[in-house]
Amino acid sequence: MKKLAAFILVLVMIFALTACTGGKQQTVANSDSLTKNDVIKLVTVSSSSWPYREDWKVWDYIEEGSGVTLDVTAILTDPDTKYSIMFASPETLADVVAFTSKTGTDGYAIQGALIPFEDVAEHMPNYNAWVKTLSEEDYANNVAARKSYDGKIYYSPVIGRELSQNVRAWLYRKDIFEKHNLKIPATFDELYDVCKELKAIYPDSYPFSLRSAFNHINGSGPSWKEYWTAEFYYDFNEGKWCYGAIEDTMRDVTEFYKKMVSEKLMPSDFMTIDNTTWQELITTDRGFIFPDYQTRIDFFNSIARKAKPSFDLKAMVPPVADAENGVPMVNKYNVDPTGVVICNTGDEGKIATAAKFVDWLYTDEAYELLSWGKESETYEIVDGKKKYILDDAGTQANTLYGFGTYGTFVRMDPDAILAFESEDISAGRDMVIEHTMPYANPTLYLAFNEEENKFIDDYKPALVSYTNEMFTKFILNQEPISNFDSFVETLKRDFYVDELLEVYESAYARIK
Repeated sequence: MKKLAAFILVLVMIFALTACTGGKQQTVANSDSLTKNDVIKLVTVSSSSWPYREDWKVWDYIEEGSGVTLDVTAILTDPDTKYSIMFASPETLADVVAFTSKTGTDGYAIQGALIPFEDVAEHMPNYNAWVKTLSEEDYANNVAARKSYDGKIYYSPVIGRELSQNVRAWLYRKDIFEKHNLKIPATFDELYDVCKELKAIYPDSYPFSLRSAFNHINGSGPSWKEYWTAEFYYDFNEGKWCYGAIEDTMRDVTEFYKKMVSEKLMPSDFMTIDNTTWQELITTDRGFIFPDYQTRIDFFNSIARKAKPSFDLKAMVPPVADAENGVPMVNKYNVDPTGVVICNTGDEGKIATAAKFVDWLYTDEAYELLSWGKESETYEIVDGKKKYILDDAGTQANTLYGFGTYGTFVRMDPDAILAFESEDISAGRDMVIEHTMPYANPTLYLAFNEEENKFIDDYKPALVSYTNEMFTKFILNQEPISNFDSFVETLKRDFYVDELLEVYESAYARIK
């Protein structure tokens, strides 16, 4: 991280020398409407799931609707490195760049390589109007969540994919539960009991098949306490930052997972288990219930049904662990991480054109055109509803036309996104969303200034490492649970927890 900090410092100096503004806020000149003579250099990322195609219909629709000529470059591999190189050469910098996460943009905002939307507000009337239409919750999750180290927005707010993007859920083998007349657990006590029943029926199984260390423990945190995670999180009820590992809840969580591992009701290596091994558990009737991504429903059903047509993974209402503080919810992760930035090319005219182009993406015209395309070309009306026109192979619309891919939208019709869904997912989707916390942990998007970044880089890795190490030791009975209080005191005394919490509080205050 120290090398990265030094690299960013060099970039700051480069931009100070090459940009026309000298790092100061610019006044962008007015210009005429966008035309084909306005060339927008757009750099985007090619997805491994649906690789970039030059002939996607979406590019034609963007040019037709906005009026510009697009010059698209797709980064196929190692985008982080290639973006770093690109931003080190302002004289050849693109006008608009698509990113896959907000945190990837914050360093470039600090170095002066990006233009905040506030500085080009006169060229973005549609964006400004759209922001005013948002509810308090949507504003918090989609606009405030895009603010950077100085409280300004450099990364386009994106909305429309929340019902499918990174949705977490509790999943269970519906066919197995029905076959053995098992009750879906409503509490963690019942979760333990049903896992004992499943273990008796399937002795070689690990009925509760958790994976990915704290990833999904944190996802299911509200079962113990609203918004709780074992790491840094913001308690929206109390209005303060917390480090979950030093709370009483952490002891309860640790004791539960220790019991599950000791009785072989879950894999002892769940903190480090690789995906291949874990997937084999689920597809071979050795794993039956777990919190994970909602999309795992399609992933496992499509694979397992080839050998076992009755295989049926479904979503369930989350169980509650702590009857006093817990709720049947999962933490919110379904905030679209993608977006675009306007680059500081140092050319007022080009910046104005780029701002107008991004502004067009917020129009109702773009919302319709970049979600569905055109009737009879990319969709048709069936029973009064839009339906994508697919090829004989049933290729999804994002792969076939490019809809919903990086750099092609900022607003999407949720119904277009749901058109991608399978019946297995759509059957439980409303229930899953209903049991998702209303606000995402700000650590997903929080931006820090240079001083804060340095403090975090210096002290947070050791804190997280020690927390993970001790949690694993408690779980595997390598450390007696009677030492838990001592563990918490060590965290507080030796690992700068209070000082780190102050950093999070300071950074969050800038975007509230």
